[in-house]
Amino acid sequence: MLEDVLLITDKHREAAADIVEEILKRRTAKFIVAISGESGSGKSELTHVVAKELFKLGIKVKPVHIDNFYNSHPLERAEYRKKHGVNNIVGPGEYRWDVINKTISDFKNDRKSTMPCVDLVTQNIDELTTDFKGVEVLLMDGLYAINAEGVNLGIFIELTYHETKIAQAKRGKERTDDFRLSVLEAEHKAALSIKHKAGLFVNMDYHVVISGSKNTTNNLEND
Repeated sequence: MLEDVLLITDKHREAAADIVEEILKRRTAKFIVAISGESGSGKSELTHVVAKELFKLGIKVKPVHIDNFYNSHPLERAEYRKKHGVNNIVGPGEYRWDVINKTISDFKNDRKSTMPCVDLVTQNIDELTTDFKGVEVLLMDGLYAINAEGVNLGIFIELTYHETKIAQAKRGKERTDDFRLSVLEAEHKAALSIKHKAGLFVNMDYHVVISGSKNTTNNLEND
């Protein structure tokens, strides 16, 4: 999203270092990484740092924020959810998966791709065109990013809105009225339903854990 506010801290840098290490161990040609998590969990910050670190290593990487691919306009989404019922609407079905999958196909085939990009100041849905020729890693982040087709490494941040809503309010990034809280609860349930698709987890302490292990990657020896 254009004009998103990032608050990058040491915890994001430390988790990103572990994630980059895992990407380097697992990477193949045209590698897709997806980072999912609830609102305020640090998806954008983590994605930004991972992308920068990969770029420093000479790897051509393209971050794509798939929360740009909602099937409703940002200014109309709340009313649409109220009209049809939050519990009926909120979830992966709100994404334009056909457009997301077209973007993934463009990446895999070294094509130019045009995708939506929400301006957070004006709430306009702009278009962003990128050339995937030579891009080695597609780094997607969003609430349901790990649900995309062809993901090679899915990462799930385990912080829930219960832990992050106070921080969100302090940042002024989210309103926390009853309706917004009902949306966050619905997103929480929807995110948990796809959590099993992740291969790495960022736990409550913001340590990176390999699926099926209780240890952080810092403590793993040639796993």
